[in-house]
Amino acid sequence: MSRFVLALDQGTTSSRAIVFDRQGRAVATAQQEFSQHYPRPGWVEHDPLDLWASTRRTALGAVAEANLTARDLAAVGLTNQRETTLLWDRRTGRPLHRAIVWQDRRTADQCAQLKRRGLEPFFRRKTGLLLDPYFSGTKLAWLLDHVPGARRRAEKGELAFGTVDTWLLWQLTGGRVHATDVSNASRTLLLNLRTGDWDDALLRALRIPREVLPEVRASSGVFGEISAVPALNGVPITGIAGDQQAALFGQACWRPGMAKNTYGTGCFLLLNTGAKPVVSKNHLLTTIAWKIDGRLEYALEGSVFIGGAVVQWLRDGLGLIAKSVDVEKLAAKVTDNGGVYLVPAFAGLGAPHWDAAARGIITGLTRGSNAGHLARAALESIAYQSADLLRAMEADAGRKLRELRVDGGAVGNNALMQFQADLLRVPVVRPRTTETTALGAAYLAGLAVGFWKNRAEIAALWSADRTFRPRAPAAATRRRLAGWHGAIARARTAP
Repeated sequence: MSRFVLALDQGTTSSRAIVFDRQGRAVATAQQEFSQHYPRPGWVEHDPLDLWASTRRTALGAVAEANLTARDLAAVGLTNQRETTLLWDRRTGRPLHRAIVWQDRRTADQCAQLKRRGLEPFFRRKTGLLLDPYFSGTKLAWLLDHVPGARRRAEKGELAFGTVDTWLLWQLTGGRVHATDVSNASRTLLLNLRTGDWDDALLRALRIPREVLPEVRASSGVFGEISAVPALNGVPITGIAGDQQAALFGQACWRPGMAKNTYGTGCFLLLNTGAKPVVSKNHLLTTIAWKIDGRLEYALEGSVFIGGAVVQWLRDGLGLIAKSVDVEKLAAKVTDNGGVYLVPAFAGLGAPHWDAAARGIITGLTRGSNAGHLARAALESIAYQSADLLRAMEADAGRKLRELRVDGGAVGNNALMQFQADLLRVPVVRPRTTETTALGAAYLAGLAVGFWKNRAEIAALWSADRTFRPRAPAAATRRRLAGWHGAIARARTAP
């Protein structure tokens, strides 16, 4: 009997593969970074072949580390950076352009034009999303308009569009399967939130030919078998979800009112709302969480574009630290932020502000400000942005959160997690297994083949590593938040 599930986690800066056992424990991991491309200010691209090559290498690396063969794997689950947009030739499999990354802002003018035509309420009602360059639909329209001959070829059925999951599924199956799951499809501006399928009215509004689109499937089920990686050929791919929905599933947040926050390149806070989509009145997104056993489940989501990436900026842009992990030590050299606030609006502001024109700003600098204050302000900006999301989410859901489950690379920073609990005034719970994005993909895949019998069996595997409870006085927290909101106001009005 197969004893393991392999999860492929294709992220914004690296690809990872993790082998999980029946107890949900990671027994082997491989990771590889790849190049980021910035051809113009505000443009962010990836080489699609880098995404595929790094995924293939890490899959083989993790399986080799665990000393396994294909027969030891019950299934493969796939999770991915969302909204990143690819277009390729169906016959040759060759990309027509670099992938346009979710952070890319090149379609801001197109979104503004759609808003001026009064179409945002239409898109909001149908998709649960806002008209913002973040999402895939306008990126795909840009590719069809700017790659010579692409629109004509797409209409003839010669081209294939996909988010990263679709691209990797195509590659893994040797071009046999062109499909996506509902969680990824719900981030394109092209999917009807209630039917869980592509919507003709949305396609017409963005001038997207249906012939270019993948088939939309459930998040847990058989998508196909690997046929392009000889050492893994024959292993079924049975789970796919966008990274944030996968993390929600991996955190066992299955009841309405349960929430998780992932601290990665960006920060993504999701609240399970159950079988009915909740329309946000506070500029949050309504998204499909997953589809299992024919049932759609929904979530409210708030997205912070620059989370852990602000630490990378301190490292690579300013040279204040040599390694990302050094930021906690540098921040600990000062007792507080010294009145310094950093708003990392390097790619505009996401929820709940949705201001594409906002730019990064540092306020409160004095002659006494030093590198420690800047490091602390950078870390605190991650928590402040997440606190803004949670308050908006509570208002939409009409309930107070009882706890926040957290995951992602930054949750190992105890000072950041404590500061987050102080701001939120609720417990922040770090699980024993923090690789919950990959774990969620593994769970979705395992459920489809009976590796885990049901959600109850999976829920029993979840356990807390540490709970951070609010410690700072509420009055001090209010003062800090007031300072943050003052800095946000300046970032939004900066030229």
